Amino acid sequence: MQKEMMAGTDYLARMDGRSAQVLKEIVEQYLQSGDPVGSRTLSQKLTPSLSPATIRNVMAELTRAGLLFSPHISAGRVPTEKGVKLFVDGLLEFGRLTENEQRIIAARLSLEGRSYNDLMADASSLLAGLSKAAAVVLAPKNDAAIRHIEFVAYGPSRVLVILVGADGQVENRIVETPPDIPASALTEASKYLNARLGDVTIGGLRQRVKNEMRECRQELDQLAAQVIEAGLAYWDEGHGTLHLRGQATLLDDINEMAHLSSIRRLFETLETQEMMLKLLHSAQDSDGVRIYVGAESELFDLSGVSMVVAPARSKDNRIVGAIGVIGPTRLNYGRVVPVVDYTAKILGHILG
Repeated sequence: MQKEMMAGTDYLARMDGRSAQVLKEIVEQYLQSGDPVGSRTLSQKLTPSLSPATIRNVMAELTRAGLLFSPHISAGRVPTEKGVKLFVDGLLEFGRLTENEQRIIAARLSLEGRSYNDLMADASSLLAGLSKAAAVVLAPKNDAAIRHIEFVAYGPSRVLVILVGADGQVENRIVETPPDIPASALTEASKYLNARLGDVTIGGLRQRVKNEMRECRQELDQLAAQVIEAGLAYWDEGHGTLHLRGQATLLDDINEMAHLSSIRRLFETLETQEMMLKLLHSAQDSDGVRIYVGAESELFDLSGVSMVVAPARSKDNRIVGAIGVIGPTRLNYGRVVPVVDYTAKILGHILG
């Protein structure tokens, strides 16, 4: 991505001011309307004004450069994904959040009285609402030491696992268990694990219990052992927890059936471990917001879709999450980028 941005910046440096002005105006109008932009319309918008003939010559040059294309004969031009990418890398003017919007975000993302997981879920819902697009919030696996674990009956075949970290964060998960687990088995499972806590992460606890249970499984009730294995396996899986909200908004923006099928595959891909790793790596490699446009994306190869992603960093610069917005290429980048950036900073401050 950094190489792509440098290449785009170099191209802009070589582009004359008139070409940059025409490209900027075409992309901005296209992002607003989705319609092709003609030379006559541009001649009325540009300052200083240019004649339609001059604008047509510039548009032809930008088309040859792969930045514009004409969807119909004798129609205006629309930007290619390469053209949009060049625009967001060097020509886009970002908006600013109002003080009231900042207060609303900060208030909604307060950790007080809520679990870490609930906070991240609410962040994704908030981001989807503010951006009018699909939102992704990824929390890396919590590696803090564990202070307390509790198993609580949640239904005929479900158990609520409550985990309290040494840092005070509380996380909850619902796991599938054999039907009708008695309360005594849940109590025994909780006591067994809490007796083995100390300066140990969930991964370390799982390995410690795994080694012990090979040798002395008979000391545990069979159902209690199954509860322990199910709970620890769930918590230790993967590289983080991903929250995805606002999918319907993105689907509403996609009209072509081919794109609809691709979007559905994208949502399936987003929840895989590979995509979580890519999101985290993207965040780790970035000091701020990064914009991926369409098929050029390092995260997914899908034409017509863009992603804006930013790391949530703690005060000591640790990655505590990755935050992103997914929308059509016609995403309102000037609005979305400051929303993603501020939300990421707030989450980083709260969780760090």
